[in-house]
Amino acid sequence: MKKIALWTLALALLAVPFLSAAQTQTPPEGGKPKDFKLPAYRTFTLENGLTATLIPYGRLPLANISVFIRTGAANEAAGQVWLSDLTADYLKEGTATRTAGQIAEQAAGMGGQVSTNSGSDLSSLGGTVLSEYAPPFLKLLADIVRNPSFPQSELARLQAGYLRQLAIAKTQPTALADDAFFRLLYGDHPYGRKLPAEDMIKGYTVPVIRKFYEQNFGARRAHIFVAGVFDDKAVEAALRESLGGWPAGPEVATNVPRPVSQRAIHVADRPGSVQSTIFIGRPVIFPGQRDYIGLLVTDSLLGGAFFSRITRNIREAKGYTYSPYSQVETRFRDACWYEQADVSTEVTGASLKEILFEIERLGKETPSAPEVKGIQNYFAGIFVLQNSSPAGIINQLAFLWLHGLERGFLDGYVQNIYKLTPEELRRIAAEQFPAGDMTVVVVGDLAKIKDQLAPLGKVIPLN
Repeated sequence: MKKIALWTLALALLAVPFLSAAQTQTPPEGGKPKDFKLPAYRTFTLENGLTATLIPYGRLPLANISVFIRTGAANEAAGQVWLSDLTADYLKEGTATRTAGQIAEQAAGMGGQVSTNSGSDLSSLGGTVLSEYAPPFLKLLADIVRNPSFPQSELARLQAGYLRQLAIAKTQPTALADDAFFRLLYGDHPYGRKLPAEDMIKGYTVPVIRKFYEQNFGARRAHIFVAGVFDDKAVEAALRESLGGWPAGPEVATNVPRPVSQRAIHVADRPGSVQSTIFIGRPVIFPGQRDYIGLLVTDSLLGGAFFSRITRNIREAKGYTYSPYSQVETRFRDACWYEQADVSTEVTGASLKEILFEIERLGKETPSAPEVKGIQNYFAGIFVLQNSSPAGIINQLAFLWLHGLERGFLDGYVQNIYKLTPEELRRIAAEQFPAGDMTVVVVGDLAKIKDQLAPLGKVIPLN
């Protein structure tokens, strides 16, 4: 659940009873968000193992169709980074019977376009089209995912794009801090490998990409979601016709990590930098475990909302940074929490000290009932807004599928947010955010920040 969007800022007004001191007039209290309940849907499985879920939703004559595959960075071998991303992008470059241009033209004629994506555990392709074109668009997606041609003529262009992305990332302190932080937590597990070497990208030949595809794509790893307004029978017929003969392919291969975290301050030196980028965090409970929803609410209270404690401290009160934030990042049977902030070089140590102070305070002192109520209103409102579209519903159902959760997890989500007590949030903070067990990464001018950081922990240069 990504944090600061424009509607996030608007929803912050639902949670402002504890912000009134910073305003000239106390605004009226926002209303309690409505409960969320998944719409009715139908799920069935073909003989080859492919699963499909059809969700009638809304009134606009549009249908969102997404093909999810249980593969991603987690399935990359040692020495492979961004291979799953490149493979997903390559799917759109042509099939046995269609060129990339024909794919784009046909999708546009249906009122949409084909998009692809690859993450830690899932790869996907899909798009939104006019309702009457749902069956042919599904057949188009089926051809793309079943019969990619991986034309040699397009590889150099794709590689050049990835090399540009890599070159840019290496100049960005946030990307460097992110890479170092996850490497420290996950080691050589794929979750810990964020940035590839140039030679890796250059070494991804068509045979390498096709091998990754063949080892990781197939019907039994696939789940098709169709949400919106569509002809149910026609969509199912198109699905069975176009994907019923897809070979089952490989079994789902899981790769659960064993992350570690210990208190130390790791510094990547950027001489002359006027800012420092701070990442601080650790592994936490993952979806399906007790207190997971409480963890997300606790994160919002601590650093994950625009009016969270850390933000009010180092942004509003002290002016150390412009847009700090925290989040819980989840993967299959794994999750980690981190706070990220870009701060002025001269206040690097002071900023980290205040972040640690807020982490420790929340674990020791029970927050007030008004503060918790504000966060609950904010978090519940965000959840309901995120799931008010066919794409939002599909993403939530894909989340359930990946993590093996029942629909009750979503149907009871808002109610469970409001069941949380201030003392429970304090307990969760103490258990999941122990300040003495936080991995810290700082990208900045080592000569100027080392003495600032030394009182807060052992300083270890990364360069």
